[in-house]
Amino acid sequence: MTREELQIRLEGREGHLRRRRAVNLAMEGLSTAAAVVAVGVLAIVIGSVIVKGAGAFGPDLFLHSEVPFGEKGGGVANAIVGTALLIAMASVCAVPIGLLVAIYAHEFSGGRVAFALRFVLDVLNGVPTIVTGIFVFSLLVVGSGQTAFAGALALAIIMLPIVARAAQEVLALVPQAIREGGLALGLSRWKVLLRIVLPSAAGGLLTGALLAVARVAGETAPLLFTCSVFAQGISLNPAHAVASLPLRIFQLAEGNSPEEHDEAWAAALLLILFVLALNLLARYLYARTRSRVGQ
Repeated sequence: MTREELQIRLEGREGHLRRRRAVNLAMEGLSTAAAVVAVGVLAIVIGSVIVKGAGAFGPDLFLHSEVPFGEKGGGVANAIVGTALLIAMASVCAVPIGLLVAIYAHEFSGGRVAFALRFVLDVLNGVPTIVTGIFVFSLLVVGSGQTAFAGALALAIIMLPIVARAAQEVLALVPQAIREGGLALGLSRWKVLLRIVLPSAAGGLLTGALLAVARVAGETAPLLFTCSVFAQGISLNPAHAVASLPLRIFQLAEGNSPEEHDEAWAAALLLILFVLALNLLARYLYARTRSRVGQ
């Protein structure tokens, strides 16, 4: 190879390297800009809610229930209690079933069955929540009336695929060597699961449950069909419809008075703080699980 040919080849490589660096720099810039936009939108939303809801955010919001139409004052105490009741009932239904589905899919089923279960869970997770509300409405509400049980069932259907898919991912983090070590010591398969695998993944399993709770805490569409016609005041009877924060925010936002709008912003701020706390706790537990299993 002559010196001229070598020089031409080196210049070509340098030009190709400069183009790769330019493309890399451009993509880094686009990625950074997208991240800034995403964080900026979140900051604007949270900032707006804080600014508009801070004025009505006080003890009265938590200690008083809504007042009859046309009267001033009131709070969202009944909505807070109703939301807690709905989430508790939905969690009792969805979390155990979701964990059992994940355990069977990851620990006991074959490859095809596990793939089919993952596919079904992903499809169920993608179903619009209003469709879930209509389904439960036609199943339980028509002819019987709205109840907290119907609302909780709708939320449980939404929670189920989230819990199951999160649990599958967490169980996959537990090294196979741990299972094999337990089997080598003479433990049966179910004892290895109960005594070794599940304790190792407990934090991550709880993380999936918390994320599912945060997901359904702000759901309004299913509750419109199943649990929106409720009496004023605090109720813990699952056979009757109960108030909830998302529905109360919707009702207050539809009001005509500035006081109702301020109360709606304050209730929205309360809901955001609740979801934020759940997400932070879930992140902390997930990080502990990863460090615990050595990932």
